[in-house]
Amino acid sequence: MHNKNELILSDLIALKAAQQPDLDVLTFEHLSLDGGATPDEVRTYADLWRNANRLATRLQALGLCQGERFALMMRNHPEFVEAMIAASLLGAVFVPIAPRTPAARLAFMLRDSDCRGVITADYALAEVLTARAQAPSVRWLLAIDSGEPGLPAVAGSAGVEDIAVALTIEGPEFAAAEVQPTDAIQIIYTSGTTGDPKGIVGDHRRMGSTPYVAQLFGYQPDERPYTGLSFTHNNAQTTALLPALKFGYRAVISRRFSKSRLWDIARRHGCTSFAVLGGMATAIYSEPPRPDDADNPVRLVICSGMPATLWRRFEQRYGVALFEIYGASDGGGMACNPPGQGPVGSFGKPVFGVQMKILDEAGDECPFGVVGEICCRPGDGSAARVEYHNNPEASRCKIVAGWNRSGDMGHRDAQGWLYYDHRKGGGIRRNGDFIDPAVVERVVAEHPMVDDAYVYGVPAASGATGERDLVVALVPVDAAAFDAAAVFAHCRTALEANSVPSWLQLLAEIPKTASEKPQERFLLQDFNAGGPHLVAAR
Repeated sequence: MHNKNELILSDLIALKAAQQPDLDVLTFEHLSLDGGATPDEVRTYADLWRNANRLATRLQALGLCQGERFALMMRNHPEFVEAMIAASLLGAVFVPIAPRTPAARLAFMLRDSDCRGVITADYALAEVLTARAQAPSVRWLLAIDSGEPGLPAVAGSAGVEDIAVALTIEGPEFAAAEVQPTDAIQIIYTSGTTGDPKGIVGDHRRMGSTPYVAQLFGYQPDERPYTGLSFTHNNAQTTALLPALKFGYRAVISRRFSKSRLWDIARRHGCTSFAVLGGMATAIYSEPPRPDDADNPVRLVICSGMPATLWRRFEQRYGVALFEIYGASDGGGMACNPPGQGPVGSFGKPVFGVQMKILDEAGDECPFGVVGEICCRPGDGSAARVEYHNNPEASRCKIVAGWNRSGDMGHRDAQGWLYYDHRKGGGIRRNGDFIDPAVVERVVAEHPMVDDAYVYGVPAASGATGERDLVVALVPVDAAAFDAAAVFAHCRTALEANSVPSWLQLLAEIPKTASEKPQERFLLQDFNAGGPHLVAAR
C-alpha cells in the first residue's frame, strides 16, 4: 500500500473512513424535489469509500486505464461524488458536464477530451445516446435511475449499464494507482460564450488544496454548508463539497437550486452557510416576503456578483452576513470582501499569494475609477499559468506578459478595493449611459407576476454604434394571466427612463449554465427569431 497523501482525494477518503467511518458527511436532501416525501440519501465516509472502491473495480473491468478520461453528467447525486473518488483511485480523469448540455455540445466535449465512457442519469440519457454516435472514443455508458417521475428504467436502455449493479458487488479493496499531486484529476469546460468550450485541467494538488478556502470563509467547527449549485461547477466544489470531505462539515446538497425551498431546506437541516452566484440573489429576494424570513440558522452567504442595490436589504431581510468573492475557474486568482471590511459592491482585494490589477490594453495599470481588464498572477510576480486540455494555443494566448487576462472588466477605488463592471465587450450602453442590469433585474423580479428575470442588450434599433436596447428575458408566474403592460408601467415608476426595457421576452424557462448563469447566446437566437412572446414597450 502506498503512503497516504491527503491532497489525493481517494487517500483522504480512505483515511477518513478509517478515522470517522460513521460520520454522515453528505446529506442529499429531497425536500426540494417533492416536499420531503422521498427519504434523503445520506453518505458516511465508510459508504463513500465502499462505493468508490466498487465503482473503480467496475470501471477498470470496462477498460478504463490510468490517465484516461470519462464524463460525469448528472445532477448532484451521491454517485457523482463516488465517481470522483473512483477516478482518484484509478488515476483517471473525470470530466464533469452539466446535465442540461445539448447533444451537439456534449459530443464536442466528449471528442475533445477523448472520453472512454460516460456516467450519467436517466433524465440526460437521450442526449448522451445521441452524442455518443458522434464521439467514437466512448466505449461504455453507466447510468443511474434518478427516481424522478416519467422516465424509463435505465435497465431497459440498450447499451447502458445500471450503475446500481456495480455498487452491489462485493470484492477486495481496490489497488489504488500511484498518482502524483501534479497529475490531472478533472477537466472542467468553460461556458463557451465566444466559441467552442475550453477544458480547464485541474490536478490533484489544486483539488486537495481547495478545502482550505473554508478557513478564509471563517467556517466554524459546527459548520453545515449547503449547496444547490451543480458539482460540475467550481463553486459547489469549493464552498461545500470539498471542505465537507476534508473537515467533516456534514454538507447538505440539493440536486438543483430551488429559490422557493431554499430557506425551508436550511431550517430543516440546520444549514449555516450557502453560496449564490449572480442573478440567484435577485431570484431569492424576489420571492414574496415572509414574517419568518430572518428566522433561519444561516449565518453566512458566500456570494459572487451580489447586486449592490440588494446588498444591505438582503442581509437585513434574512439576518445573514454576506461574504463577496471573485474567482476564475482557470485558477486565475481569487479576491474577497469579508463581512464588515470592504464597501458595498466591491468584490474585495486579492487573497494572500495573488496579485490582481486592473490593466488597460497596453498592459499598464488603470488609474482608480477607470475601467480596465481584471488581471491576475502569483503573488511573487512570476508568470501565471493555465492549461486548457488539447488546446495549447488557447493556453498560450490566455497569458499576456505573465498576467492571466480574465476577460472581466472592472475598476478600483482610491483605497484599492476592486469592483466588477461587465464582461469584456458585454457592457450595456444606452443613450450614452452604461446601464446596470442588476438594478433592472431587481425591479422586474419584484413584480408579483414575474418568477425569474435576466437583462441583456441587443443592437439598438436606432443603429447608433455601440448602443444597445434593453431586453428582459422573464418567466411569468402564470403565463395565461401575465400583463406585460403592467410590468412596463412598474418599470417606468421604479426606474430612470433610460433603464426602462425596450422588450420583454416571455419564456417558460431561462436557459442557464451549471453555475446558474443565463446563456445569453440562446436568448439572442430566440430574440432574433422573433415571435409573439416578444413584447415591445409602447
